[in-house]
Amino acid sequence: MSTAGVKFAKVSFTPAGGPSILREISLALAAGTTTALLGRSGSGKTTLLRTVNGLVRPTSGEVTVNEKNVTSMQSPDEIVALRRGIGYVIQETGLFPHMTVERNAGLSLELDKRPASEISARAREMVELVGLDFVGLRGRLPWQLSGGQRQRVGLARALALDPPVLLMDEPFGALDPLTRSEMQAIFQALQQQLHKTVLLVTHDLGEALTLADRVIIIHQGEVAADLPAEDVLDSENHHVKEYVSSVKHLFKSR
Repeated sequence: MSTAGVKFAKVSFTPAGGPSILREISLALAAGTTTALLGRSGSGKTTLLRTVNGLVRPTSGEVTVNEKNVTSMQSPDEIVALRRGIGYVIQETGLFPHMTVERNAGLSLELDKRPASEISARAREMVELVGLDFVGLRGRLPWQLSGGQRQRVGLARALALDPPVLLMDEPFGALDPLTRSEMQAIFQALQQQLHKTVLLVTHDLGEALTLADRVIIIHQGEVAADLPAEDVLDSENHHVKEYVSSVKHLFKSR
């Protein structure tokens, strides 16, 4: 069970010479839950997510992970320790093309200077946990895998150090619909078992309702809606209704 919650306290971000991207966002994500961030492209979803692992430094406000203030961290050692406690899954997996499946899956342990035997055992455990045949795939390079297999290896790598927090930025967006559905089912099963604190960025309302306990809509850098996933379809919030209406429109056009 995850013990790490994530909190945003009046978080704002304005890049030098640019317009404001985040505006005083305050949220508290309960440990062990999955929260989906929805919003149009450029709304600030990914920027907010990246404040959690220190890839984006807020202009003002605070981000805390397990009650530790991320925004006050200055030393490289602190930042490295933070990121090793946070899994990170992105759309294109971020696998190193010259590394085998086994090495990609165990890379975080390698960087953590764990013994070779531990790295190998953990890589196998994680690859099999996400439903892949470790023996058959361990020596393959990423280009020799299907998109779904690459995404599974990326998820295995993100989980290898057993981080309590998992950040997922459009993790299944580049997959075909059937593979995407399979990956969603895999994630659901893993989350039921592992209970990570998950922050998921997605453009897909159906994905948010399937995977998340809570749905937050970001509009022009602000929280426009924040509600339990089961309340989304009946919400009167006009931002939520736009999303629901767009999905219903797809089915009506067929």
